[in-house]
Amino acid sequence: MSAESTVPLSDPVVLLPYPAAEIPGLPGGVEVHTFDGAACDGRPGPPPAELLARVELLVVPYLRTGTVLPLLPAMERLRVVQTQTAGVDDISPHVPPGVTLCNARGVHDASTAELAVALTLAALRDIPGFVRGQEREEWRSGFYPALADRTVLIVGYGSVGAAIEDRLRPFECEVLRVARTAREAPAGPVRSLAELPELLPLADVVILAVPLSPQTRGLVDSAFLATLRDGALLVNVARGPVVVTDALLAELTSGRLRAALDVTDPEPLPAGHPLWHAPGVLISPHVGGSSSAFLPRAQRLIGAQLTRFAKGEPLAHVMPTG
Repeated sequence: MSAESTVPLSDPVVLLPYPAAEIPGLPGGVEVHTFDGAACDGRPGPPPAELLARVELLVVPYLRTGTVLPLLPAMERLRVVQTQTAGVDDISPHVPPGVTLCNARGVHDASTAELAVALTLAALRDIPGFVRGQEREEWRSGFYPALADRTVLIVGYGSVGAAIEDRLRPFECEVLRVARTAREAPAGPVRSLAELPELLPLADVVILAVPLSPQTRGLVDSAFLATLRDGALLVNVARGPVVVTDALLAELTSGRLRAALDVTDPEPLPAGHPLWHAPGVLISPHVGGSSSAFLPRAQRLIGAQLTRFAKGEPLAHVMPTG
């Protein structure tokens, strides 16, 4: 469950990436100013210093975290930073002491889970091969692996991981669950990260949905990959640095493993990088959360958080900082 923090305020000044009219349930008595991180196409740049000094709650523009980092020192009254992402590794080190950081837990669950399942199915059934065959007018008939009867291991069983399992359930596959600590979930037992070595050999598909942290950076290394059975598929919808790229490249090049990656390390993946053309890899450009499902969920979350904030109620989805 998310931690909570109480921030008693009245008539707060907030800086949002959306106009007030687009935020459902916006409470009264909130002074709203807008900065979406894109000072182009006639849109205004950052607010003046005298306004920044009054901002008490900041909502970070989606995929434009870098545009607000230089503004943070001027926000003398800042109390809360609300992201629109589930991961906060890009902003957490920059949040001033004493400021509450909240993530967007739940906003990206549906979109990211859809992509995780889409990548899994596309990689197993060799949809990229069919696309190449169509371009060459080749009829690539034959038998291809199905998801049915496979064992899928979800590493990172938070809200995104649970959403992935919800969408996997109709595909008649067995699901194993791993999180930082063991617990019971409505869908079944969740095992701890420490139990991975005994679970990895059982998996036909491993889906990574962990946050990036010191514990998960480089989690998928040579030893992790070597434990997987031949022909296993690794799906990464977490963060690129969770996987050691060179170790994965070695397994892909040998043909022993396959991968479907929405995130890479480095990212964006530069032209000429060997991962682009490694055998058995499907790459999407970090679009797990970037779908039509994002905006309405993000704006609902912002409205709900602003209501809590204005009333001095506990905030949702508070994250550790520092």
